[in-house]
Amino acid sequence: MVGFYELQLILLVSSCLIFLLLERHVSRRKESKEKDLHIAERLENGEPMASHNSLATLTRQYLIVYAIVMGADWLQGPYVYSLYREQYGLPERMVAILFVTGFMSAGLTAPLVGVWADQHGRKKLCLAFCLTYTFTCCCISIPYLPILLLGRVCGGISTSILYSAFESWLVSSAGALALPSTDLSTIFGRATLVNGFVATGAGIASNQLVTLTNSFTSPFVASGVLLLLAYLVIRASWGENFGGGGPTPGKDLFQLKRLGQACRIVRDDPMLLVIGLTQTCFEGSMYLFVFLWVPSLQEASPTFPTIALPLGYIFSSFMISMMLGSLLYSVVTTQSGGLTVHAKLSSLVCAFAALALATSVRSESERVRFWAFCAFEACVGMYYPVQGMLRGTLISNEHRATLSSLFRVPLNVFVVVSLMTGVSSARSAVLSASSLMLAFSALMTAFVVVARADDYVSPEASLRPE
Repeated sequence: MVGFYELQLILLVSSCLIFLLLERHVSRRKESKEKDLHIAERLENGEPMASHNSLATLTRQYLIVYAIVMGADWLQGPYVYSLYREQYGLPERMVAILFVTGFMSAGLTAPLVGVWADQHGRKKLCLAFCLTYTFTCCCISIPYLPILLLGRVCGGISTSILYSAFESWLVSSAGALALPSTDLSTIFGRATLVNGFVATGAGIASNQLVTLTNSFTSPFVASGVLLLLAYLVIRASWGENFGGGGPTPGKDLFQLKRLGQACRIVRDDPMLLVIGLTQTCFEGSMYLFVFLWVPSLQEASPTFPTIALPLGYIFSSFMISMMLGSLLYSVVTTQSGGLTVHAKLSSLVCAFAALALATSVRSESERVRFWAFCAFEACVGMYYPVQGMLRGTLISNEHRATLSSLFRVPLNVFVVVSLMTGVSSARSAVLSASSLMLAFSALMTAFVVVARADDYVSPEASLRPE
């Protein structure tokens, strides 16, 4: 007999396939008309034309690498908590400390990672990510606390690179090819969709690996293999790009002057301040969700611990939900993909995410919590392409990786403070606080970014909204 979670996964996959066919139908009807209009506008303005082959090549280069590295990341997702808590027998407080160590490492190194990416090359930092994250997988497989802590430090550094250097490489490459914002939006949308497919497969694969090996470490071994593959693909297929001014071999290893410039840019631009606030609130809530969804569902399950929850299938359901959010983003932006539309979407995504987390706190039903978490993951699916487009439009290439990483400092502080409150006894309080922060972010985005979007002029012509 098919269990509840297996049935929900089947229903979600069916819904996703139907929605995917609908999205492809809508986008194809618009594709030809938009292409002709775009060519006419660029010829009229005397702007350089980007060939279709250039877009296809960049999309292929980025998505192949993105799929591999995100697959490596998602393989670990369902079983990080279970590995520490159940297989290694660590107390929940120690598990929280391990998570905090990773977030502190990410917060402390984020500004440096961004500066080094802009100054020394985004490709070099992406290659470094593959090596540091592989080392993290090795460390997490050794049940010795100092080694586990070292693994979390390396994992934090790797996370900072993953969520800044890769996106910066893409946006800079798109700018160098003179691709319009609609093409960049398409790549972001496809990346999130690919991420959902990869994560779904990774959830099922990790579930099967654990079943076959009877060990929670097996997904991490598979993750390390994928990361080494990603290293080879990046080295063979990616070109290098830099921030403004290119590589500058200076004596200032920590680039304090450049960091100061980046801080002043954010301080003087209310829109960037709100973008940073949104990143802190949303991604902070998302990271806390990663830590809390397993114990929250276990707490609400009437059959746990007699019958263990199928974490891999639940995780795959979340990823399918994320894909549905990505498909919804693609449908909405097919009609209009300008800065104002993305600003409004950012506000709505934060509002619905806040409602989803609030629902999970209010309900003690396992099924209601599961569907609330699926709704939150759908918001995640919309958030990444929306936020990627906003950053790509509002942040100049010169400081792109630096500012993207700088935004991660308050994000990691928020997560660390939340985890240190004692998640075992304050799980509902942490989720409630996340919900309130998301609601505040939704309001600030509406009053600041949406209100100013129509009058905004992009610093880079190739990425300015239509």
